[in-house]
Amino acid sequence: MSNERKSAESTSEPRVPPRWFVRTMWSLHRGVYRISAGRVGLRRPRGRNWGMLRLTVTGRSTGREHSVILAYLEDGPNLICLAMNGWAEGEPSWWLNLQVHPEATADLADGSRFVQAHAAQGVERERLWARWREIDANLDAYAALRSTETAVVVLEPRPEPRRLS
Repeated sequence: MSNERKSAESTSEPRVPPRWFVRTMWSLHRGVYRISAGRVGLRRPRGRNWGMLRLTVTGRSTGREHSVILAYLEDGPNLICLAMNGWAEGEPSWWLNLQVHPEATADLADGSRFVQAHAAQGVERERLWARWREIDANLDAYAALRSTETAVVVLEPRPEPRRLS
């Protein structure tokens, strides 16, 4: 392959699967997780690969719990996700819910933890975005497909909620 062709391919717009395909794959992933009773579908990040977690949030309108499976990186005790909505327009529902109710539960391959969410800003966002870029060299090109900035969501550990007796 010529250098010109390689250069043209690396600067071309990234290909995103059709929306119906992305949504079908999300549903299948959740189904596999549910059918396997959580034994399949989550993984720890390793080397240059992101992990998969299950995040349970409180609905901003309904107050009911909703769960979604997300890619994540670890940053010390924090879990870092991108609110990218499959690189489609609009904010994902889980992120909109977290903005109203920032307390959530993260199920990981090795157990659950209670977390509190916030959007990384400034230097923190730049540092965490760079970490994701190490995993996916096309991150900036994918992000450019969206008209709004992709939130970098930090899930910080929080104490277990108190139970009322």
